[in-house]
Amino acid sequence: MIESLKEGMPLRRDGFTFRQFFAAHDRCAMKVGTDGVLLGAWTPLGKTGRVLDIGTGCGLIALMVAQRANPEVRIDAVELDPAAAGQAEENFAASPWASRLRCINANILDYLAADKIAGYGLIVSNPPFFPVGLATRSAERDRARYTATLTHQRLLDAARRLVAPDGLFSLILPTAIGEQVIAMARLGGWHLRFRTDVADNAKKPFHRVLLGFAPRQGDMTYTTLLLRDGDGRYSAAYRALTGGFYLPPAGRDGADGQRPG
Repeated sequence: MIESLKEGMPLRRDGFTFRQFFAAHDRCAMKVGTDGVLLGAWTPLGKTGRVLDIGTGCGLIALMVAQRANPEVRIDAVELDPAAAGQAEENFAASPWASRLRCINANILDYLAADKIAGYGLIVSNPPFFPVGLATRSAERDRARYTATLTHQRLLDAARRLVAPDGLFSLILPTAIGEQVIAMARLGGWHLRFRTDVADNAKKPFHRVLLGFAPRQGDMTYTTLLLRDGDGRYSAAYRALTGGFYLPPAGRDGADGQRPG
C-alpha cells in the first residue's frame, strides 16, 4: 500500500485518497469526481489483456481499472494536456501497478494516426460534454470541458478503429447527450451491450448514463443506479459498486467516508 494510506497519516489536500492509491489532481483542470469513479468501478472488464483510457486526466479511471483487473492486464492512458499527463504519470509511478500503466501525452487523433494501434480489449473514456460556449478563466479547463477538439463522433470513430473485434468501449455521459451518442454509435456500427441509468435518488430524474458499446451484436444488460437513499446517505448499491475504492468512515456514527463531489 502506498505511503499516503498508512494508518494515522492525514488525508492529502492536493488530490483524493482511495484505499489502494492516491490520485493527485492539483495540476489537472478537471478534478476527481463522481463520474470518473462511477465509470472506473462500473466498466465491464471481461477477459481483456489491453486497456486504453482516452482523456485520462489525473489517471483516475486507469488506476481503478488496474486495481480491478488481472495482473497481466496492461493499460495505456492518453491525455492531451501536458500538465495533466505529467500528473497522471506521477500517480501511476506511485501506485502499486506502476509496471502495468503507461501515460501518453497526445491527442487521441494524433496517437491513432501515428501508432495505428488496434486490438484493445477495453477502451474507457470520461469525455468532455460541454458544447463550445463562454470561455472560463483557464484554457486548460476549456480543453477538458468542451467538445471542440474531440467531438463525440470523432471519439466513437477513434475507438472503433482501436478496439478489438470482441472488445468493449465504455463511457459516461449526461443522459440527454448519451441518447445522442447512442444514435451516433448505432450508425457507426456499434452495438449497445451495457447500459446503466444513474439518478441522485428516487425522486430525481436520471442525469447520467453509463454505456458499453461493442463491435459485435449481442444481448444488452440494462440496470439503474440510485446514488443516495431517501435519508440522503449513499445507497447500498452505490456502496457495493465503489466499496473497494473509498476509504471507510472515520467515525462510528455511520457517516459516509471521503467522497468526491
